[in-house]
Amino acid sequence: MKIWTKLGLLTLVGLSLTSCGSNTKNTKGHSSSSQKVETSAGASKSNIYADPSTLSDKYDVIIVGSGGAGMTAAIEAKDAGMNPVILEKMPIAGGNTSKASAGLNASETSVEKAQGVADSNDKFYEETLKGGGGTNDKALLRYFVDHSAGAVDWLNTNGIVLDNLTTTGGMSVSRTHRPHDGSAVGGYLVKGLEENITKRNIPLFVNSDVTKITEKDGKVSGVKVKIEGETKDISSKAVVVTTGGFGANKKMIAKYRPDLKDYVTTNAAGSTGDGITMISELGGQLVDMDKIQIHPTVFQKTGYLVSESIRGEGAILVNQKGKRFFNEMDTRDKVSAAELKQPGKYSYVIFGEGTKDKVKAVEQYMSKDMVVEADSIKGLADKLDINEKTLTSTIDGWNKAVSTKKDEDFGRTTGMTTEISGKYYAIKVAPGIHHTMAGVKINTNTQVLKKDGSPIQGLYAAGEVTGGLHGGNRIGGNAVADIVIFGRQAGTQSAAYAKTSN
Repeated sequence: MKIWTKLGLLTLVGLSLTSCGSNTKNTKGHSSSSQKVETSAGASKSNIYADPSTLSDKYDVIIVGSGGAGMTAAIEAKDAGMNPVILEKMPIAGGNTSKASAGLNASETSVEKAQGVADSNDKFYEETLKGGGGTNDKALLRYFVDHSAGAVDWLNTNGIVLDNLTTTGGMSVSRTHRPHDGSAVGGYLVKGLEENITKRNIPLFVNSDVTKITEKDGKVSGVKVKIEGETKDISSKAVVVTTGGFGANKKMIAKYRPDLKDYVTTNAAGSTGDGITMISELGGQLVDMDKIQIHPTVFQKTGYLVSESIRGEGAILVNQKGKRFFNEMDTRDKVSAAELKQPGKYSYVIFGEGTKDKVKAVEQYMSKDMVVEADSIKGLADKLDINEKTLTSTIDGWNKAVSTKKDEDFGRTTGMTTEISGKYYAIKVAPGIHHTMAGVKINTNTQVLKKDGSPIQGLYAAGEVTGGLHGGNRIGGNAVADIVIFGRQAGTQSAAYAKTSN
């Protein structure tokens, strides 16, 4: 596996514009900004960021982190009549949300119904529970699936339309909602949420490093934040933590999963577990801390994620011998485990022109020199140093499975609508750290819970900073659903609490 490398400044600035990202140097420490980045970087790219001199010493609700969950929470809090603020440690907003690629999973949606997809919340629940190994927090999961359609409607109401359907590993139907043109969901979602933040005049401060959540009289009372070289105390009636996971913190990875310490990561540089550490210091309960997901299709030279949607639209995985070795649309943990058993512990994503046309992210992969292409199977086999006859047999077998809708080799039942033909393409991939299912324990009101199960008054959390929802393995498309569903709930609940708090 590729060792973690330092993320350059230009890549950092580009995170808000791309759907999949580069590898980052793992950082340590529990402040919410452990990497130094020039203040002007990123901020100069957007007019949505507030002037540091305008930071007030008091707000109704403080949101720590400006990924999808944080911006969603801020919008809901504002719409509930509160005065929220977003504090972001990095020089740009978006976090890991900017890097999301597949889409947003949801069941019983208006989009599914319009396109004739038969789905149910119960089916979504059972498939996610199975994908997580049955260890998911069942109360959170039930809330999640039952409010998934509402998340799609809410986004649509706010000008963020996800009406193109695909599927991801572990799902039996097309419930992964993505932008109309089939492009990656992350950059599109972040841009739409930023527009809604600007429209509502919600202040969003970047390079604002929250180092501590403060308490008074047994209730959360605000935060300490480093901004422009000065530490300030900001008071609030409620705090919402949406700081993401710790997939870019090598020290935490090594602590909880030493076997993964040298894996490349797909995570944004800011994913260092700050919120988890700060909440733990307040007595918050942590769950599933060893549950760290590796994704099977990561371009090792840069840590760039190859979207699961490419397999959902007909791509296959082959080893260096030119043979398929597993059901490509099984869950990420199982596909990764099978891949690690192959010669060299890597594989190739193989696809044709039809898949390329359906998955817009392929254009990004090609622009980054990740893709090998050829006019014939022989040409591709030669470039990959794979036996031509074996690769031809594999592709012919796959095309037959697509035409008969029956995969006799591995029992694959989804992502079987597109043959591999025309021009031929390949991307060399191997597993990389992608998501931490670990985090703080919350209830369905997104209240952060203590070890005794009681809530920490005034403290809420949503997104990858929380644990329990995904169990032992996250399904592709469920993270984006998570940040919108529970981001909305955190904004609504924190606002309701702030209204009644003295």
